[in-house]
Amino acid sequence: MAQSLAAFNTFGVEATCDSLFRFSSEQSIQDWLAGMPIPPEKFFVLGGGSNVLLIGHIPLTFLKADIEGISYREEGNDVFVTAGAGVNWHALVLDSLDNGYSGLENLSLIPGNVGAAPIQNIGAYGVELEQLFVSLSAVDLFSGEKREFGHAECEFGYRDSIFKREYRGKYIITDVTLRLSKKQQLVLTYGPLKELAASTDSVSAKDVSKAVISIRQSKLPDPETLGNAGSFFKNPVVDAEVFQKLKAQFPDIVAYPISESSVKLAAGWLIDQSGLKGYRRGDAGVHQQQALVMVNHGQATGEEILELAGHVKDTVNEKFGVALEPEVWIIGEQHVFEASR
Repeated sequence: MAQSLAAFNTFGVEATCDSLFRFSSEQSIQDWLAGMPIPPEKFFVLGGGSNVLLIGHIPLTFLKADIEGISYREEGNDVFVTAGAGVNWHALVLDSLDNGYSGLENLSLIPGNVGAAPIQNIGAYGVELEQLFVSLSAVDLFSGEKREFGHAECEFGYRDSIFKREYRGKYIITDVTLRLSKKQQLVLTYGPLKELAASTDSVSAKDVSKAVISIRQSKLPDPETLGNAGSFFKNPVVDAEVFQKLKAQFPDIVAYPISESSVKLAAGWLIDQSGLKGYRRGDAGVHQQQALVMVNHGQATGEEILELAGHVKDTVNEKFGVALEPEVWIIGEQHVFEASR
């Protein structure tokens, strides 16, 4: 009997899978795999459901690691935190701050669970997970064996890791270890955070967290009231030469230099300037305040949101000659594991 996934994705779209199994420990995953006749290629590992677009019936068995627990280990000024894959990411951020540790404050209010964070290499306001990452534990879905992954083995990139490529669908992450600090090492390079630093002589990690939460809440809709998966598209990276041509044509273009040879463009600005902020097709829409966010106004299907995203992508490409890539995973019978349409 098909299992509904409506409660397990922040878009709130109705979708189904063949079956859903949830695990509260690493051992329970290994025990289940040992007695399971289903081929591993028929599995899909679901995290917090905050970075997926599910479409129709998905002919797979979904696995979800609901492993809880947060522990800390101090070594000098370094603090190593290990959290279970099922821990809510924002809850981990707040817990670390309450314990007096710095490092995660810029990543406040990012939706999803800890287990999904390294897969996506989450990042915000000048900080990316890979800067704090130490290691993770995972169970091989083919052999049932536990494996540890260090930083280099994860092959992190911009919103990317080896778990979105070669190891996609092969492992289920059970816990993640990050390096924090007892000393504040604040990153205040993002615009509004620069203003925070300029407005007071003493800024704490909790102050930064509160500012980030305020910024995110002012820009991004709450999935509890308006279905969404945060930023739908990645910020595209272009060659410096391409950027200079765009700058000549669009002087106000928003961009951030990455190196001497590449520049990151603000996808939200490109969508906004294409006249699509607030655009709507039925219940599938582009958010009125943040054009980078696709939303479900109520009864939109996954296919309808995907079609809208395709229209956004085509419109931006026609105006700017820049190809947008989805940041969310698009999962459906005809779209299993696709990163883009």
